Amino acid sequence: MPKEKAIRELEDLPGIGPTTAEKLKAAGIDSLEKVATSFPANLSEISGINQEAAKKAIAAAQEATTLNTESAKALLKKRQDVGKISTGSKDLDELIGGGVETDAITEVYGRFASGKSQLGFQLAVNAQLPRKEGGLEGAVLFLDTEGTFRPERIATIAKKAGLDPETALDNILVVRAMSSDQQMLAAERADKLIQEKNIRLIIVDSLTSLFRAEFLGRGALNERQQKLNSHIHRLAVLANKYNIAVYVTNQVMDNPGMMFGDPTTPIGGNVLAHAATTMLYLRKSKEDKRIVRLVDSPNMPEGECVIKITPDGIT
Repeated sequence: MPKEKAIRELEDLPGIGPTTAEKLKAAGIDSLEKVATSFPANLSEISGINQEAAKKAIAAAQEATTLNTESAKALLKKRQDVGKISTGSKDLDELIGGGVETDAITEVYGRFASGKSQLGFQLAVNAQLPRKEGGLEGAVLFLDTEGTFRPERIATIAKKAGLDPETALDNILVVRAMSSDQQMLAAERADKLIQEKNIRLIIVDSLTSLFRAEFLGRGALNERQQKLNSHIHRLAVLANKYNIAVYVTNQVMDNPGMMFGDPTTPIGGNVLAHAATTMLYLRKSKEDKRIVRLVDSPNMPEGECVIKITPDGIT
């Protein structure tokens, strides 16, 4: 009898040829692990194969993948390598457990002019500081999807932080993405840049705006969510692989089903809610003050603090 072919790629799965594999990859199902955890109906709809064939492909993927385990003790030791970037505000740092963490995605959502980008600028500068001053001594990759990046603002914040403005600007690599495909491609090709330039922080401002603009109407919602899921997963992989911090800003909408309380809801639904390690809600208060609410964190309780956005940065 002929020896069974080892399953290492999507194309090796029963019923999945090169064309079908490309369809799956385009939908964000780009690994055996993702096939193994798929629902037959969903896999069938995306790939075009029938549900019975989808069940066989899923079973084969489950058989071919291994479950990697680590002891809680080993994970605790890993946690000791996690770095933290100061936000510039002592109160906000305390609220989120010491600063914006590496090996994690921090999502900040809020309305227009709530201060999401300003916090991003502050982090882009602070990431370059020595570790004893709340930095990571590294460079920054800034994915600008809305044309909000302002180098003069960086220069002002850097000067206040005691850094040479020109050096600080040199250490921030900006990608101006004009489409969701360009945005995703920047993340896909980031590995080499991270290693060569010592990138310690990735900022995406904003994560959802291009997806929201390009995929309009309920008919496009499924495709939008699939691409967004693929993109945020890629960012999570980069954060974990290189132990870097990822800071993303998100737009909001009003939830019409909310009868009481603040109806402000972040775009992206469960895809982003489950992907972000820490979620913060930023809203305007009086004058230059902003209220920051910790919405979700794996190790810190919910709470609020007040920060100020000054000409010199966050305080």
